[in-house]
Amino acid sequence: MRVRPGVAVDLGTVNTRVSAGGAVVDQPSAIAVNRRTAAIEGVGTDADALAGKDPVDIDIIHPVRDGVVADFDAAVAMLQAFLRQLRMPRTLSRPLAVVCVPGGATSLERRSLAAAVTAALPRCVLQFVDKSAAAAAGAGLNPAPGSGAVVVDVGGGTTEVAVLAGGYVVRSRSLRLGGNTMDRAIAQAVRTELGLLLGRDAARKLKMTLGLGELATWEAEAAGVDAGRQTPRVEQVPARLVAAALQPSVTAITGAVSELLAEIPPNLAEDVVRGKIRLAGGGAQLPGLARRIEAAADIAAYVVDDPMQCVIRGATRILRDGYATAGRRPAGHPAAAARAAAG
Repeated sequence: MRVRPGVAVDLGTVNTRVSAGGAVVDQPSAIAVNRRTAAIEGVGTDADALAGKDPVDIDIIHPVRDGVVADFDAAVAMLQAFLRQLRMPRTLSRPLAVVCVPGGATSLERRSLAAAVTAALPRCVLQFVDKSAAAAAGAGLNPAPGSGAVVVDVGGGTTEVAVLAGGYVVRSRSLRLGGNTMDRAIAQAVRTELGLLLGRDAARKLKMTLGLGELATWEAEAAGVDAGRQTPRVEQVPARLVAAALQPSVTAITGAVSELLAEIPPNLAEDVVRGKIRLAGGGAQLPGLARRIEAAADIAAYVVDDPMQCVIRGATRILRDGYATAGRRPAGHPAAAARAAAG
């Protein structure tokens, strides 16, 4: 069967990834706009490099929040810029756009996402795919009916936990928390205990260096601004402080996994146990997270190869191989009506 040419889109809170014709654009979800002229001064990496640095007359906009469109115009402009980088042929007639969407997105949020993609790529034929299903495909899940797996995709704004059978989502949980929630919690904890104001990048570095406090590194250096004197300073941040800040998010994720496993159909139990729990997304690399999930579920868990690219890799596979069922939910599933309403 000939598959219609097109594009795969993973519009993320932290990074957006767009794939077409074997090429992938992977850039921060950010756009820089001149306050006076409304001109676009930068997109992606160029814009994100200015985030939190308060450049004069420049607004840094992050168009995606919690995995859904928060600023429509900025999202369209950003997607258009990324599509230009891919140099998609203008001769394509009604290209297929495989677009990843959080499982917990509402009908309104899905319509907003659909409108942004179609505004950036007019005349496209839109196909929504649950992020968890795309992650499963990217992790190598067999799309044949009946093949089961558990996937945990920890993104910047959302965490998707799902049990799949082939290309179908059987059970799922979508949490409006991810790497950004963890970064904010670390920054707040450091400010409260050490009186140091951290930027986003410093908090993110502490998260990935110290994690859940299970590594040999028990402290890490962080630079910020003294909350009292308002002057720059450097502080050694203990691992226990970072681990404590991360605990609420980790507890929510492990709790969602445990709840989901308590609901799986018995016929999927063997596949789930033997297939292990697959962790994808940038947050999957949090030191200690896989072990925490494994302990909570009593099932082996592992981080997939190149977890940050897993969702777009799966969406590209779906685009290429034409898995029409990927991410769909069986008839009668409570989310099926929302999917149909979103078009």
